[in-house]
Amino acid sequence: MYDFVIIGAGIVGSFIARELSRYKLNICVLEKEADCSMGASGANSGIIHAGYDAKTGSLKAKFNVSGNTLIKQAAAELGVHCPETGSLVLAFNDEDIKVLEQLMERGKANGVTGLRILSADKVLEKEPNVSREIKGALFAPTAAVISPFELTCAVMENAVSNGVRFDRECEVTDIAKDEYFILSTSKGIFKAQYVINAAGVFTDRIARMIGDDSLKIIPRKGEYMLLDKNEGNIVKTVIFQPPSEMGKGILVTPTTDGNLLIGPTAEDIENKDDSSTSSSGLEKVVQAALKSVPSINVKQVITSFAGIRAVPAGDDFIIGESEAVNGFINVAGIESPGLTSAPAIARHVVEICKSMGIRLEKNPHFNPERKPVRRFITLDTAEQKRLIKENPMYGNIVCRCEKVTEAEIVECIRRPAGAVTVDGVKKRVRAGMGRCQGGFCLPRVMEILSRELNIDKSEVTKRGAGSGILAATRKKVKVDG
Repeated sequence: MYDFVIIGAGIVGSFIARELSRYKLNICVLEKEADCSMGASGANSGIIHAGYDAKTGSLKAKFNVSGNTLIKQAAAELGVHCPETGSLVLAFNDEDIKVLEQLMERGKANGVTGLRILSADKVLEKEPNVSREIKGALFAPTAAVISPFELTCAVMENAVSNGVRFDRECEVTDIAKDEYFILSTSKGIFKAQYVINAAGVFTDRIARMIGDDSLKIIPRKGEYMLLDKNEGNIVKTVIFQPPSEMGKGILVTPTTDGNLLIGPTAEDIENKDDSSTSSSGLEKVVQAALKSVPSINVKQVITSFAGIRAVPAGDDFIIGESEAVNGFINVAGIESPGLTSAPAIARHVVEICKSMGIRLEKNPHFNPERKPVRRFITLDTAEQKRLIKENPMYGNIVCRCEKVTEAEIVECIRRPAGAVTVDGVKKRVRAGMGRCQGGFCLPRVMEILSRELNIDKSEVTKRGAGSGILAATRKKVKVDG
């Protein structure tokens, strides 16, 4: 029997698990995919928003502004790089300038600090590669960038290190409630006193299992393009265009690892599993990005991908105990700025638990810190030589594009909530994330996964069930004569 079962191991579910692990509780996270950050948390812009966009008084505004501080604190504790780049919302005409003025006033009302509108000349001094047609821009110095999948993995790792159980490829198929919750899953029965529904785009489906029909989640697809590090320095700041009803628009942003990211589109779809890209969608990304930064060389694109946002039928996050069943907490409709808001949402969920009369006793052994995997390529020569002497696997470069060693890959597999797939390795230490997208290192990464997980190479998958890479190995038959 668990005190809490959390459904969903995205950034929100992971932060809730970590926050609850501060208390003496028996906690389990159920994830239908093979890893954390497999949904929107693994396919988004990676922007830590300042907080000027959300409507004043909304949960989005409240948790965005507080989350902006909390997520930077968490990143420091967990060893995840989170540079404060600042952001610019470009204005191309007088109407856009009026929008910037409205955003600045809203941001001030929300509690965002440091906002100011810059003239075109000042913007071009800061970012000389943006369009010469701009009239000015809103500058938000507290905006930052982060690797969303690296952060999610780090948060879950820290939660597991603090006693949380993490069950992967464990899809919830039914939920019943008597004295406690009984969750039927693809891996058997789980029992819990309380359930937290953080299943992203599937939160409405999970809620209906306990008779809660109040949630309506609209899947909204966003397509992206990632450019090679050759283009990574074309801007130093996150570049936005004025937002619309469909979101914050197509942006141009540096990433924490030196690439350039452009996107996303915004298209409401019916299939919640449709993360395909399209030529028309990617063309929209290119045209909009070039409007902001005309000198981007789109021939340097190394991959494209799409994420699905969980858009609520209303205009705000849906967080609270279900009116249908006591003890069931919905954390739904967590679209942008969901990444930024995640640690603040987690704290709010704890406060909801307290208001429900749940006794929470501090865990004296809780440790908020996590040592990151050492990035061999970032070390000086003396330190590299020392590590190779201690562990010869540091001398074996597996991923040439990102200079990732065998030792780093092994460590990310062996850690709590470690990698069990090729994409899991990729998200944690970037093997396969570079220019060739795994064309060189994939076979070696598979060998290491096979060895460390004690499975046949044919059982190694890209991202979990249904994504096998090799055909099953045939047994050799000895023939006489």
